[in-house]
Amino acid sequence: MSNKAKKTDEREEQPDSVQDQPATGIEPAAPEHGAQTQAAVPDERDERIAKLEGELSELKDQYLRKLADYENFRKRMFREKDDAVQFANAGLLAELVGVMDDFERAIKSSETSKDFQTLHDGVAMIERNLSSTLANKYGLSRFESVGQSFDPNRHEAMMSEQGDCDEPVVVEEYMKGYMLRERVLRSAKVKVRMPAAKTGADTATE
Repeated sequence: MSNKAKKTDEREEQPDSVQDQPATGIEPAAPEHGAQTQAAVPDERDERIAKLEGELSELKDQYLRKLADYENFRKRMFREKDDAVQFANAGLLAELVGVMDDFERAIKSSETSKDFQTLHDGVAMIERNLSSTLANKYGLSRFESVGQSFDPNRHEAMMSEQGDCDEPVVVEEYMKGYMLRERVLRSAKVKVRMPAAKTGADTATE
């Protein structure tokens, strides 16, 4: 066999993979679609992060504004509470100022006329007007105690005596008691008559 025929046979016996390879020995480049996808992912992530940061900043601003509103509201409530405490009796004091004016006029009138009866009548009228105002506008009223059964919730016994009675009874009033609507504002200071202690003979008769 000649050398030329031998070379031709060797070339025909080589594997197809070797024959199919390009003569240059350079492999074809990989498709560019995967590279574009990988580049797009970081861009979407950055956009998402930027969006979340914007939302967080907006929520922080809203929180700070709400906090400032709450602080202002709290300060205003404390200020209004202090004003309510300091000026709670403004209406009552305005009424008392008028009563003081009445007393001043009565005093000046008595200095001029030297009339005791006029002074007495003027002071009595002022007392009635004041009592009426306190009762009608503020619910303050006096209660009677003399002749009433002794009630420790309404009466404060200053003195006592024994007498002919079945239960403790108020016989004298040293200082009147006052009610503020349905509540006792000040107990009346009174003298109480207590039932006489029964003797042995009285007990036996019964």
